[in-house]
Amino acid sequence: MADNNFFKNKGPFNIKDLIKDSSIKNNIKIKDIKKLSAANISDLSFYDSIRYKKEAILTKAGFCITTAKLKDHLPKSCVKIVVKNVLFNLAVITKKFYPNADIDYPDLSVKKPNKSKFPGVKFGNNVLVGKNVRIGKNSIIGSNSIVEQSVSIGKNCVIGSHVIIKNSILGDNVVIQDGCKIGLKGFGFIPLKNENLKFAHIGKVIIKKNVEIASSCTIDRGSIDDTIIGENSYLDNQVHIAHNVKIGKNCMIAGQVGFAGSSTIGDNVSIGGQAGISGHLNIGNNVKIGGGSGVVKDIEDNSVVMGYPAVPFKNFIKNWKKK
Repeated sequence: MADNNFFKNKGPFNIKDLIKDSSIKNNIKIKDIKKLSAANISDLSFYDSIRYKKEAILTKAGFCITTAKLKDHLPKSCVKIVVKNVLFNLAVITKKFYPNADIDYPDLSVKKPNKSKFPGVKFGNNVLVGKNVRIGKNSIIGSNSIVEQSVSIGKNCVIGSHVIIKNSILGDNVVIQDGCKIGLKGFGFIPLKNENLKFAHIGKVIIKKNVEIASSCTIDRGSIDDTIIGENSYLDNQVHIAHNVKIGKNCMIAGQVGFAGSSTIGDNVSIGGQAGISGHLNIGNNVKIGGGSGVVKDIEDNSVVMGYPAVPFKNFIKNWKKK
């Protein structure tokens, strides 16, 4: 994850103020919370699934919250903090570092844009822009749209009407059609006995150049990581992309497709309408997924799948003919 420009970090904190663990001898200061592959010696990370073993082995994190079963995968340089519930502890600590990232508070700094600050940009009626927003030349912002604080929009972009963009960075030549909501908090909480503990989402949305997003799509910002849409990818109407999802280059995604959190989609992937992609999956390059399919496991490069659960297309046809 690139440096956080949208949420103020209240750290550093002493490790003993974050974790009550008698095995920790030195009260070292922790500067931030980062994923395994991005953390360094002054950061706290987390490791809660064998799926991320490769990242765990190579992490440079100074401290890592993990479980007794997974701790041995972490390097000796990393202090292992063993807990029963990794995500619960992570949610509590993230709230300390970023106390305002668990609820989407409206940006009250937004106001009518000063056009002298945005040369070459065209604004429709009732557009509102927050502080420290950057918009490239020859871009157009449609009526009744809101661009919140610190958002960056590249050159030659077209932003439709009734669009809300927050916590996001857009490249050049991006098209966002009417009614889209970009950069909002994802669906993340820890269910407890008498309440649901909200999980702060401190990441952002990165939309790379030449992407087109059709009307009424929602793209959640990352939790600890970022949500990324790769170059020249196209999304049809009413697509939902959850936190931390990464979509590669030249992907074509039809209407009403839904992505659960933290899945990675390769390059040149085509997905038919109303398909669903479960969380924490890896979908390879050049994959084709038929409409209405339910993807519940990883898919290798160059595969064609269909059905629920999604299976190789030839198998799907054989099973269909037997019915």
